[in-house]
Amino acid sequence: MAADWSWARRAWEKWATKHVGPEGKQVQAALLLNYDPSGPSRLLPVIAEQEGTRLTAVDMQPFLDFVKRGNMQTEFFSIRKNQYLVTSIHENWFCARCVNSTKSGGEGAIVMQIGAYLLVSMYPKTGCETDVPSVKLKKLMFIGACAVQPISI
Repeated sequence: MAADWSWARRAWEKWATKHVGPEGKQVQAALLLNYDPSGPSRLLPVIAEQEGTRLTAVDMQPFLDFVKRGNMQTEFFSIRKNQYLVTSIHENWFCARCVNSTKSGGEGAIVMQIGAYLLVSMYPKTGCETDVPSVKLKKLMFIGACAVQPISI
């Protein structure tokens, strides 16, 4: 586990500094969450890494509960004050659109399960209706060599 975490941390740092940040970057905020539904959750911190935001485990608990319930087609999820609706579900990732965004172009999120982690990327443009996912997904796959686990729907 320590070797995996060491490798994941180096990959995160390389990816996050290049793609996450204010205007001009593809992603405004990203989080790497420890997520292993088969393992005891109390042994690891909820948030392994984050960039562009300062969220706590309490902020992320409703989102993790949403993922564990697996009702992605019928429920909204929240991250702090933003409420999201899932717009597109794929084998190991899904897209969501912020339904209470105050930004004219909208806001969205892409969530991908990579091994024992959930990568949550929030961006300030339209959701997965256009070619955004193919462009962003290539950038999001910073741990491409990991075995990707499907999110149970």
